[in-house]
Amino acid sequence: MHSTGKRNFLAVIRLLFTSSSLVRKAGCRNLISATFTTRCSTLCLNESEECIEDSDLSSRRNFFDYVGEVGEKEKVREIKSSPLQVLRRWGCDDDEISKLFTRRPALQRANVAQLEFKLSLLKPLGITSSDLVKILNCRPRFFSCRLVLDERINYFMEILGSKEVLRRVIIRNPSLMLYDLDDKIKPAIEYYKGLGFSQQDLVAMLISRPTLIPRTNFNNEKFEYIEKTGVTRESKMFKYVAVIIGVSRMETIEEKVRNLEKFGFSEEEIWHLYGKCPILLSLSVEKVQRNMTFVIASMKLPAHSVVKHPCLLLLNLESRLKPRADLVKRVLEMRLKPLIKEVSIFRAVRMSEKRFLKVYVMCHPQDIATELMEFYEKSKNMKRLAEKSKKYIRKGFPF
Repeated sequence: MHSTGKRNFLAVIRLLFTSSSLVRKAGCRNLISATFTTRCSTLCLNESEECIEDSDLSSRRNFFDYVGEVGEKEKVREIKSSPLQVLRRWGCDDDEISKLFTRRPALQRANVAQLEFKLSLLKPLGITSSDLVKILNCRPRFFSCRLVLDERINYFMEILGSKEVLRRVIIRNPSLMLYDLDDKIKPAIEYYKGLGFSQQDLVAMLISRPTLIPRTNFNNEKFEYIEKTGVTRESKMFKYVAVIIGVSRMETIEEKVRNLEKFGFSEEEIWHLYGKCPILLSLSVEKVQRNMTFVIASMKLPAHSVVKHPCLLLLNLESRLKPRADLVKRVLEMRLKPLIKEVSIFRAVRMSEKRFLKVYVMCHPQDIATELMEFYEKSKNMKRLAEKSKKYIRKGFPF
């Protein structure tokens, strides 16, 4: 090799080391490759072209191998500090992590330090990985909000009595960890304490009515409604009546009272019915209308029968009330004898599915039982008329 070729070869070597430092700093593979190729082509002479090309090829391969190793190390470092690994260390399995990421995709890009801090706040409460899935399924933006727990945990511990109850309450309504303690939580609890709620009553209501805290709003008219139900404060039903009225809007209550008045009920009878079965106040106007129409028109029962049997309004019309009423009617028309002495539609609709089929279907010969079962399944699968064309109007909170 000529002396000029040797000098050029040494220049190429120096360029290689210079380029390697650039790779470490910039980490830009394409830029280094382009710079390297341009500089090499400038330095190459005709007499040493093959030598330089060989050196170029091997050196570039070494550089890119190095860049690949660095990239892999950086990738491993990122994985170790990713939300995925944080959740795994916290106790979530792959299936639970998949559910969490599906419900809240932004969690995959969450700040690792903040996520670890928030999870550390939940751990002392006994929150498990399965509980975490339930919480995020209920409130997908749960980890996007600021969690301030120390003071409110102490407050709820005084109210509820144990961490296990607090855990159940939080799973039912994770937003309890987000509501303002002084402006939202304490005033609502004080309302119900003033009504005579015991600790057990508060526990039952916080679990059964998760929106108790944010939606409680009492006024003089609501207290009058509670008195109209005739339920005393010593009654076990009082807490259910008070809470449902407390979280309901005034206009919604009035609309539901007017709806029952259309079927011939007096206001006194309506409030007596609500006192007997407070959950009726949580039913939509449309559901009550459809069930009442079926009871009067198809079952041929008087409207006031729902006062003695509120389940006629509570049951699903398509899957429970109509199929069972039709089957009992069919059994009577065929003059068959069920397993009970006295056939009562009110008992029939309240039975479990297994019990109902045993009493009215399976007790007959095989061919008759098959015919009755086909009739029953057909009645259950009958679609509601014009259901697809129905326009759903969302009014917000249904009560």
